[in-house]
Amino acid sequence: MSVAATVAGVAVPVEAVDAAETRLRGRRGAATLPAAGTAEGRQLRRWLTQLIVTERVVAAEAEARGLSGRGAPAERELLPDATARLEIGSVAAAVLADPRARALFAHVTAAVRVSDEEVAAYHARNPLRFAVPRRDSHGWRVRPPAGPPLDDVRAAIAGHLLGAARRRAFRVWLDARRAALVRLAPGYEHPGDPRQPDNTHRH
Repeated sequence: MSVAATVAGVAVPVEAVDAAETRLRGRRGAATLPAAGTAEGRQLRRWLTQLIVTERVVAAEAEARGLSGRGAPAERELLPDATARLEIGSVAAAVLADPRARALFAHVTAAVRVSDEEVAAYHARNPLRFAVPRRDSHGWRVRPPAGPPLDDVRAAIAGHLLGAARRRAFRVWLDARRAALVRLAPGYEHPGDPRQPDNTHRH
């Protein structure tokens, strides 16, 4: 059996990556994917490997904590927009489609807090961030000349900062668990690993 990676010593066969690629190439929009065998195609397989090993890490960690996914927060709650998905990374965002992963997210980040000082400082730096647009005499939506008082937007700012802080905490935790549990075979390195030949990010 050819092995693409191991997770806590358990092999991830190359066939699992092959199957994931086949499923992906069988979906609508597959024509936009890079051709197999090219540098970009190999990078896609590396990304799929990251997804597979991350799913296995999450499954093992959820099982160790007795988390079934029942009562997990909705995906939209954790990833409300494209910015949130960029913050947490494409692999973690994809994994959070699984309710068990969202339950694990909630468990891992339960202690994350945002202080009143952080909320006030954010408002001072971004006074118009949560301002309600108004309409000018021609009906165009325009920003108000001044931001709302802190008390009017405190809850919105706190929710915004808490969401970002929880995503950051989960990403850091997940990176650490993958570093501890995952070993990648040559050819299946992280797509961003500068040591692998298909990495195109150069300084």
